[in-house]
Amino acid sequence: MEIKQVPLNDLHEQLGAKMTPFAGFNMPVRYSSDKEEHLTVRERVGVFDVSHMGEFMIRGPHALDLIQWISSNDASKLLNGQAQYACMPNDNGGIVDDLIVYRFTEDKYLLVVNASNIAKDWNWIKSQNKWDAAMEDVSDQLVLLAVQGPKAIHTLQKLTKVDLSTIKFYHFKTGVLAGVEMVISATGYTGSGGFELYITKEDALHVWNKIFEAGEAFDIKPIGLGARDTLRLEKGYCLYGNDISDTTSPIEAGLGWVTKFTKDFVNAERLKSQKEKGTERTLIGFEVVEKGVPRRGYDLVNAGGGKIGEVTSGTMAPSLNKGIGMGYVIKDYSLPESEIFVQVRGKNIKAQVVKLPFLQ
Repeated sequence: MEIKQVPLNDLHEQLGAKMTPFAGFNMPVRYSSDKEEHLTVRERVGVFDVSHMGEFMIRGPHALDLIQWISSNDASKLLNGQAQYACMPNDNGGIVDDLIVYRFTEDKYLLVVNASNIAKDWNWIKSQNKWDAAMEDVSDQLVLLAVQGPKAIHTLQKLTKVDLSTIKFYHFKTGVLAGVEMVISATGYTGSGGFELYITKEDALHVWNKIFEAGEAFDIKPIGLGARDTLRLEKGYCLYGNDISDTTSPIEAGLGWVTKFTKDFVNAERLKSQKEKGTERTLIGFEVVEKGVPRRGYDLVNAGGGKIGEVTSGTMAPSLNKGIGMGYVIKDYSLPESEIFVQVRGKNIKAQVVKLPFLQ
């Protein structure tokens, strides 16, 4: 498979990033160390190039009809300038993808999807488009920069007249920043605050440079996908392909809060039944009590060594200095404070189920 490059690929290489294939793209995984970059975002400000993400424009009088059908959440509740997290259920009870829906007007929406699923999502949405809503894949036209951390707002405010403090979480505005018109969105995948900037690729390098000039006083740094993963895991955010997939239901994955049965959508009846009756397994968070680091694919077992589930995401959490993970377990072991064990290289390491997120 051909590996694509994001528009700022050469810049990342010049900055000394370790580049690696990810979701079909050559992406910066780290510039210094995952821990240093992680703590930079938690304590100050860092910039991720996440231009590998997919973006679809949905327009026309039936745009909302299509979105309501494919989305588990209720997009009719959105006002102009609001965004919403959702998932797209498939016909088998699993998840096509998780996504963010942005409402510009009553007949103009932007869907932001995962990089690894761009073609799959496009084909799925197209197959469900019985209203013939206008669809446009604008993924290759945009650069997406995530400026994250407590000093993100101070950095970006230097570059715009838009009052960034008025953009609430999961809201957005179209405005001029660094002399360039763009979408400024108070979203992100780190749990440390900040903004995501949707920029035309022609303006991306200019905007990147201006952001780093503005953030110099806060020791701003470029951040790779390694730290993005540990940051999201500390906040208990699901990663598609690990914690959610074509074979996991939104109810099993704890996404009942974005699964609204006030309207009809793909496979709603099956998911409603799951919500009412419960599921045999559920996604949990756990902290390792003993020395050890959980990793994806490791078995989760009970005190007797019987398999009860599997780790879907795991790491040594830089902000907590302990091993943490997420995974699916049978219902009997899903309650907070339940004792479970992670099989790490042949040893059973004691762990405890905890309520998400790991980091408040």
